[in-house]
Amino acid sequence: MNRKEFTDLVSGSQEAFRRFLAALCCGDKALADDIAQDTYLKAYLACDSLRDPSTFGAWLRRIAYNTFISSRRSLRPECAIDDALHLAGGEAADEGFRYQDLYAALARLGECERTAILLFYMEGYAIREIATITESTENAVKQQLSRGRAHLKDLL
Repeated sequence: MNRKEFTDLVSGSQEAFRRFLAALCCGDKALADDIAQDTYLKAYLACDSLRDPSTFGAWLRRIAYNTFISSRRSLRPECAIDDALHLAGGEAADEGFRYQDLYAALARLGECERTAILLFYMEGYAIREIATITESTENAVKQQLSRGRAHLKDLL
């Protein structure tokens, strides 16, 4: 794959990919941007390993998921999410918090459950594809979806 082909694939999928990362990072756009940048760099360096360009989206999300998991291992929470829910902001900031309740609920899910929920409902991936992206079994993905739905129902 050459640079032009890679750029075309990225351009065609960038908006949905950024939405996925923003939700995966529970609305933390700075973290989502960092993960996107790392993911695109890793993907570009490994683009010769992509055999079928039609699987680019799933391949890219797998790299992003692994990058996200790696970044989470090194992070320590600075404050509890419950504390952040009650912060006051100006009217200009209100638009940025439109999905705050959803992001707060997603943040309370385990990383595996959150990823499965986002890939299935937001990105429209099949269970088999999610299993490939997350390197787990189809039964594990089904369980993560079921538990994630139940937890979200309780939280929302």
